[in-house]
Amino acid sequence: MKAKKILLPESELPRQWYNILPDLPTPLEPALHPGTGQPVGPDDLAPIFPMPLIMQEVSQENTIDIPEEVQEKYLLYRPTPLYRAYGLEEYLETPARIYFKNEGVSPAGSHKPNTAIPQAFYNKISGTKRITTETGAGQWGSALAFSCALFGLECRVYMVKVSFQQKPYRRIMMETWGASCVPSPSTETNAGKQILEKNPDSPGSLGIAISEAIEAAVTGENSKYSLGSVLNHVLLHQTINGLECQKQMAMAGDYPDVIIGCAGGGSNFAGICLPFVRDKIHGKQIDIIAVEPTSCPTMTRGPFAYDFGDTAHMAPLVAMHTLGHTFVPAPIHAGGLRYHGMAPILSQLLLDNLIRAEAVHQLETFRAGITFARTEGFISAPETNHAVALVIREALKAKEEGKEKTILFNWSGHGLVDMSAYEAYLSGQLTDYTLPDEEIRRALKDIENLPKPKQYTGS
Repeated sequence: MKAKKILLPESELPRQWYNILPDLPTPLEPALHPGTGQPVGPDDLAPIFPMPLIMQEVSQENTIDIPEEVQEKYLLYRPTPLYRAYGLEEYLETPARIYFKNEGVSPAGSHKPNTAIPQAFYNKISGTKRITTETGAGQWGSALAFSCALFGLECRVYMVKVSFQQKPYRRIMMETWGASCVPSPSTETNAGKQILEKNPDSPGSLGIAISEAIEAAVTGENSKYSLGSVLNHVLLHQTINGLECQKQMAMAGDYPDVIIGCAGGGSNFAGICLPFVRDKIHGKQIDIIAVEPTSCPTMTRGPFAYDFGDTAHMAPLVAMHTLGHTFVPAPIHAGGLRYHGMAPILSQLLLDNLIRAEAVHQLETFRAGITFARTEGFISAPETNHAVALVIREALKAKEEGKEKTILFNWSGHGLVDMSAYEAYLSGQLTDYTLPDEEIRRALKDIENLPKPKQYTGS
């Protein structure tokens, strides 16, 4: 009988995270202080993050030890299984071998606890009592709520309003783990009030929710802010995924020709691909593809520029691919991919042609998700469906070319609390949406006067 799952024993759980920063062919441009425009230092970030995470953000060490307390919590669900997608291969009649890393087995149902657990741990040992954060679809908010419960921390989550309304079960998950969840923009913060004054019906955005969460952290007692994507230390923690994959692919006697992951801020895509990017830097031939929605095409249509990570200019300026910090995406169901920017590490890798990006329409992603559910059994999160859609494209391309190839993708989370999105698709209520050029131009006007990185790609 063919082996379906490649299981790594607990004794093989990676003991270190991989830090790509010292291996980057082109070093990242410095983050800039939102007030002075000068490069930020650790003291500038201290009101927002605990010092251990600040040190990881700028570390030039190739590997960083995973604390034993974090390893113990990881063992609740890690190592996660690697699956061979025989059912999907047979349905597509493709010569490609398709593998998927199942991150949906975590208690929160996604890859997000990979960084939520260490962030909660480092906050706990630094004396933090309360963590504030934002969430789009609720995957990150629920993961941080779960992780704060593990370490006895208070958690307050500002959830993008349209997702708060679309995904009530995510809110209930957060509350079950003891967190409080607020629709953003809210009247709790000055940032939220300013947005509501301009647009009382604002659907919200991750940029707005980040502003609210940072404001709540810096004005609260014993409070810190936590981000679930974009930042270097977040991508660092996520590499446990790709490091496990490398061991599991070796167990299978295979190696990927193509690696695929959906990308909103970049954490799950980076998690699976960065250890393999290291291989590519050293000569391996791998096609590494980030997949984003056509409604929020940060990597495929946004310039590489300095921009704020949030709407209210509270976060540092970082050099990244961006659609502009005032950009409010269309209310698609893949709420976790509705962010205006992209992780600086991934943005630089894109400039250096070590990865590439594709944008996919919403209806294609749900068709792919339905196909995957009917061939492999698992119901994917709407975000994850973007990766599935490109896997199907690549598998069919291999069929047309008559070429064998190995495709590895990150199945970043299940969609069992996203069934209203599937209901909308199955009843014909969903439509495709391509972001008009004029909307991008309008949003990018707000960054025209900001500093420019050396590799600026705007007009």
